[in-house]
Amino acid sequence: MPIKVQNDLPAKHILENENIFVMDEKRAQSQEIRPLRIAILNLMPLKEDTELDILRVLSNFPIQTEITFMTVATHESKHTDASHLNKFYVTLDQVEQEYFDGLIITGAPVEKLPFEEVEYWPELTEIMKWSETHVFSTFHICWGAQAGLYYHYGIEKRLLPEKLSGIYRQKVLHRKKMIMRGMDDYFNVPISRYTGIDEEAVRKNPELYVVAEAVKPEEGGSYMILACSSRQIFITGHSEYDKYDLDKEYKRDVKKGLDPKLPVGYYEDDDPSKEPILSWRSTSNCTYTNWLNFVYQETPYDLHELSPVQADSYLKGDHVEERDTIMMAGKKQS
Repeated sequence: MPIKVQNDLPAKHILENENIFVMDEKRAQSQEIRPLRIAILNLMPLKEDTELDILRVLSNFPIQTEITFMTVATHESKHTDASHLNKFYVTLDQVEQEYFDGLIITGAPVEKLPFEEVEYWPELTEIMKWSETHVFSTFHICWGAQAGLYYHYGIEKRLLPEKLSGIYRQKVLHRKKMIMRGMDDYFNVPISRYTGIDEEAVRKNPELYVVAEAVKPEEGGSYMILACSSRQIFITGHSEYDKYDLDKEYKRDVKKGLDPKLPVGYYEDDDPSKEPILSWRSTSNCTYTNWLNFVYQETPYDLHELSPVQADSYLKGDHVEERDTIMMAGKKQS
């Protein structure tokens, strides 16, 4: 996929060296086509690393995609130069009158804090509210998924007994949704978090639909949750992670003297001096390509005609049992 970014974004040159097609603004303007408009709200501290991770997984879609990086105005980044943010990022007030086909909300290293104690929580809730009328589909990642589930559906998060870190096996419960097309029955995903979600509350909520979950409940619970006919997607792991992201996290925590556990199923022979094993790239590419294809198929050509995000009417009322029957059928197929 030709990803449209600003001409001098540092990530552009790295991606080109990896033989990923990146289109600059000048070339994009010469094409008579409406590109998909994707905003990425990057809440991670190492923003340039996250830019690369997400642009890589968006690169397998054949339609031109215009990327807009967003940040929050109420938090000062300590790990990314202000010049980079000023040049390549926008805040909500700069785009609040615009419309987007998709929005990605990343994770953030604030999961141990209550949501209301996060410095930029009020601004993040404004962005999520704005997304309901100005974005066709929002893709929430890790803490971003927990934040979205809490804001939209009141789903609380829970502190885990110990950090989940490693590559964990997931199983497909229901593959008729477009987001699951081409997925294997079982697949691997990187997970790195101290908290989980209230699984019982998810199951009881008639508007939420779990389509994939951890093979072992203690290894992550619900992995992919859909709502509003897939216009809201909540992913509790990090399928966008690069091969070495967990390695960097582990060695950073070792340096800090935190005595972290070895990431599960990550290093060859469980030896951190050896190369990590990359076992989730095809799943990641499939997930993001399916999402972009869904967005491409369903978004109106004129984004000003976008209808507000609404709950699935067929899941309202007393239809939890019907939904769970469908999900159980998916479990048996897996």
